[in-house]
Amino acid sequence: MERLLHYTWRHKLLPLGELRTTDGRLIEVIHPGIYNSSDAGPDFFNAKIKVDGVIWAGNVELHIKASDWYRHHHDSDPAYDSVILHVVCQADMEVKTSQGKTLTTFELPVAEQLRHDYDELIRSEKYPPCYRIIKEIPRLKQHSWLSTLQVERLKQKTEAIEERVRVNNNSWEAGYFATLTRNFGFGINSEAFEMWASALPLNSVVHHRDNLFQVEAFFIGMAGLLDKVEERYAREFAYLQRKFDLKPIDPKIWKYLRTRPQNFPHVRIMQLAKMYHEQRTSLSQLLACKTTKDISTLYNVKGAKLDLLIINTAVPAIFAYGRHHAKEEYETQAFDLLETIKAEDNNIVRMWKECGLEVKTAGDSQALIQLKKEYCDKKECIRCRFGYEFLSGEYRNKFFSEERIT
Repeated sequence: MERLLHYTWRHKLLPLGELRTTDGRLIEVIHPGIYNSSDAGPDFFNAKIKVDGVIWAGNVELHIKASDWYRHHHDSDPAYDSVILHVVCQADMEVKTSQGKTLTTFELPVAEQLRHDYDELIRSEKYPPCYRIIKEIPRLKQHSWLSTLQVERLKQKTEAIEERVRVNNNSWEAGYFATLTRNFGFGINSEAFEMWASALPLNSVVHHRDNLFQVEAFFIGMAGLLDKVEERYAREFAYLQRKFDLKPIDPKIWKYLRTRPQNFPHVRIMQLAKMYHEQRTSLSQLLACKTTKDISTLYNVKGAKLDLLIINTAVPAIFAYGRHHAKEEYETQAFDLLETIKAEDNNIVRMWKECGLEVKTAGDSQALIQLKKEYCDKKECIRCRFGYEFLSGEYRNKFFSEERIT
């Protein structure tokens, strides 16, 4: 219910006619403020309201009941002393700040139709619940939302890459290598490949980089998979292990069940060894690539889905590096690459196509994967722009008059 109150305030879905505070003063909402997405502090920052002709600027806090102010202990938290307006569904009592100031309160009801429509979205057994209005939303609005989702997805991947950089002593080369190896796990072994990459002492391997056989022994030995290859690798790894005091990971982490032979961990590890030997796992080499064709040369290994490797490894790595180092040209390069790759073909993309969305590029498909995972699956319709269009009623009334979900 509080989420609907937030939605009502954020979009200024205010009652018609004169608006008054609980103590009878005229109030006008000039700007509802900027939504605070964190858990700390007031709900909306920098709001602007007019009370009895005087303009106030500051923060706004929302609750179902005014008494929730005390239940959440805002009365003893100085962070809430900046609140200029308390917006509630039910003004059951007067509240004060930690400085003893009585808060101006505005009672804002949530429209019954909005409650009904939101409940319809959340309880619908259809997927996605707003499917009937999608094709009616103008292309410009669709494109705007997909562009935002695309950035969101890249930011999420950036955070993961930056964490890998951090755990690898702030080495971007090692962080990128961990990202690349993770995606060689193709889902089922992704976590195992990342663990293996973290255990691999690249500072030691680099001394033998010009010898492919020794790199292969290093890689396969540290994976604990010497039983999957020729015996000569075990002998070579025994020498390297003594020299560098190596500790292989537990081979039990690797999964072979329901994995195609071309994706067996030891097969992919040997391919990575060859790439490393040829310096095709270098971040500097990746950053020098300008086209998908250039990147395909780096990632060209048997059985690999090049487009997926570019989408999930190259693009996020380039974007993350550019964002971290404030190099806008790399961020732009990442977006440009996505626009030159054909859209992925998977269940999520096909679902959105059936709803009437035009999905042409990898940028589109990545945005729609983000939409399903972060909004649809989490029932975050109220934060989704498609959900907003549904709740606004403009398109919903056209299609949902015939069948109502109970």
